[in-house]
Amino acid sequence: MKTENIHTHNSPASPSPKGARGKEIIRLEHIARDFHVGDEVVHALRDVSFTIREGEFVTIMGSSGSGKSTLLNTLGCLDTPTRGEYYLDGTSVRTMGKNSRATLRNRKIGFVFQSYNLLPKTTAIENVELPLLYNPSYNASSRKQKAIESLKAVGLGDRLNHRSNQMSGGQMQRVAIARALVNDPAVILADEATGNLDTRTSYDILVLFQRLHAEGRTIIFVTHNPEISTYSGRNILLKDGRVVADTENNTIQSAAEAFAKLPVEED
Repeated sequence: MKTENIHTHNSPASPSPKGARGKEIIRLEHIARDFHVGDEVVHALRDVSFTIREGEFVTIMGSSGSGKSTLLNTLGCLDTPTRGEYYLDGTSVRTMGKNSRATLRNRKIGFVFQSYNLLPKTTAIENVELPLLYNPSYNASSRKQKAIESLKAVGLGDRLNHRSNQMSGGQMQRVAIARALVNDPAVILADEATGNLDTRTSYDILVLFQRLHAEGRTIIFVTHNPEISTYSGRNILLKDGRVVADTENNTIQSAAEAFAKLPVEED
């Protein structure tokens, strides 16, 4: 991993200059998350504060036990903090009820998971349509059209009616990315999105993420793999539930160039 020309923000809450041109999408203020395990209290997150602005590509890194998964669940509105405030696109999340949080999650966040989370016996179109089923502004016809557009945007225009068991891992992850994009969310939240893929396919997916970022998408990529951070503009490092570094990368590597240098695998 290259570290030259990377510098640390003055404070964890300050945005990167690249992101400064966009509006604030995420603000965490002194977030703590405690879990009771028997008689003990586990402090999974401790006083976490940072801001992410529209158009940033941020990696969040940390080893097992760092609080990475708890932070992911907090950012994704799947869990609420014990203390502190979380604002998603200007809306305070912490005091929301479960149903309101679910609606906000559906409209504002597109999820991409390591295991794809596709329905196995349904087509690519049907998988991508799923988030729109909860959006009353779409009828059956407009849902299908939006799903097709989203699949074409990730290079799967020729796989619209393929089922999950008819696709490769890389194609399934592209379906998952199309599903994440279909509601035009404020944030794409990726959880180890290349973790189940071989090297070539991983770079292929990183090329897609970099293209989406270049188109103005805000991306948060949660990973344990340090190499991923060389392809993003900013890296937040967690350890023992705290942000221990928030660094800016001024030498962003091109995933397309890295992909082009990989040896072609023979059948």
